[in-house]
Amino acid sequence: MGSKYPRSLRCCLPLWAFGLQVTFILLFYFLMGQDPVQADHKFMAIYQVIQDLTLVAALGFGFLSSSFRRHGWSSVAFSFFMLALGVQGTILLDYFLNWVLDWNMINNPSSPFLSIQRATISTLPLLISAGAVLGKVNLVQLAVMVLVEAMTFGAIRVADKKVFRMEDHTIMMYGHVFGAYFGLTVAWRLSRFLPRRRHENAQTEKVRMTTSSSLFAMLGTLFLWIFWPSINSALLEGTKKKNAVFNTYYALAVSTVTATSMSALSHPKGKINMVHIHNAVLSGGVAVGAPSCLISSPWIAMVLGLTAGLISIWGAKCPQVCLSNLLQNPSGIHYTFGLPGLLGALTYYCLHILAESRPSDLWIVTQTITDIGALSFAMAMGMVTGLLTGCLLSVKVWRAPHAVKYFDDQAFWEFPHLAVEF
Repeated sequence: MGSKYPRSLRCCLPLWAFGLQVTFILLFYFLMGQDPVQADHKFMAIYQVIQDLTLVAALGFGFLSSSFRRHGWSSVAFSFFMLALGVQGTILLDYFLNWVLDWNMINNPSSPFLSIQRATISTLPLLISAGAVLGKVNLVQLAVMVLVEAMTFGAIRVADKKVFRMEDHTIMMYGHVFGAYFGLTVAWRLSRFLPRRRHENAQTEKVRMTTSSSLFAMLGTLFLWIFWPSINSALLEGTKKKNAVFNTYYALAVSTVTATSMSALSHPKGKINMVHIHNAVLSGGVAVGAPSCLISSPWIAMVLGLTAGLISIWGAKCPQVCLSNLLQNPSGIHYTFGLPGLLGALTYYCLHILAESRPSDLWIVTQTITDIGALSFAMAMGMVTGLLTGCLLSVKVWRAPHAVKYFDDQAFWEFPHLAVEF
């Protein structure tokens, strides 16, 4: 029987992570120039959006996954690592796509600065999918996952733009669905290589929450809740941007009230589950993402928030009981981003049809193929590439942690002394 502790990453991690970073630096040196844009009002407006997106990615998603009893350090720091690596990789990927596909953005003076904004929001699906595998993989595996998922999402963006003629805003909102099902498929494939029952008790003990870590996770939820309107409106302008901000606030408010009340209703003694608050209160913002710019009245956004809250609470209760052997989802990304994202995509399709004054039958069929096809393509790509990535991450060369060391910071971090809870 092998050791219960993971093999040393002293050589493996620097070889892959540091080597990849040096490669990025060389590519930036030969390909990318300094941004010539002057610091005007438009520059500062874009910079403010980038700040909001970075806060969401670094603090929001980082602390959202920190509720595990013995995996708080790794959840926050590993998410930060994925953000830093993913933004660099996505900027380079966008440059190559612009060059190969002639998107007429390379010669645009503002494109280097705007590429940071697009890269940051494109990294959010990576952080969503990471919630399904954090605790079961190491940094080397996460680096590989970042590269595969970034390239896959880049391919989805190309297909949506060239084939389905989708707008950038809608493509990015479909990224929530892609990230959720990519991560779930990776986690499912990784779990197939393990004797589940043998280590079930050890893992169950480690994924429990403590009061202090749960408060940090709530801090991540608050950051996401406050800045989610910036995500939904980042790529919009004018009236569409204003509508997206207002509708997101309405949907978030309603989903928060709904999640809190339904969480109490679902408990025999009327107690509120903190896990529901960590995740389900954000479901309204996810559901309203794609159709936010098309919603003309607040009540529609509020109904979406209400429906998303109900779906999210149902998803938090049902899979844990009925689908526990199929969905390895301790972070709740399925009912926080997956199901609400599907609801938002279907709402976008309906509103898009209704927005046309006199739609012809041919136009309706074409639009149905476009909207539903783009959504189905994102889901299919997420599942297929997630399955392939799960197989890739199972290769022994990545020095994956042993199953009994899942959700354990001691496998990766140096502790000055061992605290009692460790």
